[in-house]
Amino acid sequence: MARKIAFLASREPKAQTALEALTARFGQNAPENADLIVALGGDGFMLQTIHEAQESGLPVYGMNCGTIGFLMNEFSEDDLLERLDDAEETLINPLKMKAMATDGKIHTALAINEVSLLRAGPQAAKLRITVNDQERLPELVCDGALLSTPAGSTAYNYSAHGPILPIGSDVLALTAMAAFRPRRWQGALLPKSARVRFDVLEPEKRPVMADADGRSALNVKWVEIQSDPSVSHRILFDPGHGLEERLMREQFA
Repeated sequence: MARKIAFLASREPKAQTALEALTARFGQNAPENADLIVALGGDGFMLQTIHEAQESGLPVYGMNCGTIGFLMNEFSEDDLLERLDDAEETLINPLKMKAMATDGKIHTALAINEVSLLRAGPQAAKLRITVNDQERLPELVCDGALLSTPAGSTAYNYSAHGPILPIGSDVLALTAMAAFRPRRWQGALLPKSARVRFDVLEPEKRPVMADADGRSALNVKWVEIQSDPSVSHRILFDPGHGLEERLMREQFA
């Protein structure tokens, strides 16, 4: 099947070399004229590409030219067209973040992996956590906290000792980073429909920043997060190497 492919690459030399080789062999199309996007780089570039493909609705097939490449397929030039024909599609709903800064400015962003709150000063953050308009934790003293999707559960969430979530589980992971009080709080598993709000206590004394897949808001006063079912990102994986299998392998590594 003939395909119009838009090849996009990160600035890394390895990705740029791959871009030159693939476009010379298969041609190049602008994203607005393409059937799909092939992203060359690492997970960071893959996330960037998926976000940029939101309006067009094009599926994105990543090939790893970076380091970890959890969202990527292995790089191979020879059998690319066959792999694209056989690729399996995974649909992911992102998290929608709305945050208000101490100056009253509202910040909005979508996150495929997670929305995180991080202390931005020398003192620990103090957060109040509300779920579905009901206060669940009046004060969490910590370095930060995050809400993760299943797709992002092996990223920052896993580094913070959060759980790995199966794709399609309709669950979100709420995880604390270096919780001081309650000292042994292990976080929570929430339904995908949950509306989560973090209120920053003492925001002037204990400044906090919010981050949604690299899109940051400084000096936030509160942050509201929920899954956005109206947005579906399309990611392509080689058969037997999709997100579900990768998440399973991570748990038995």
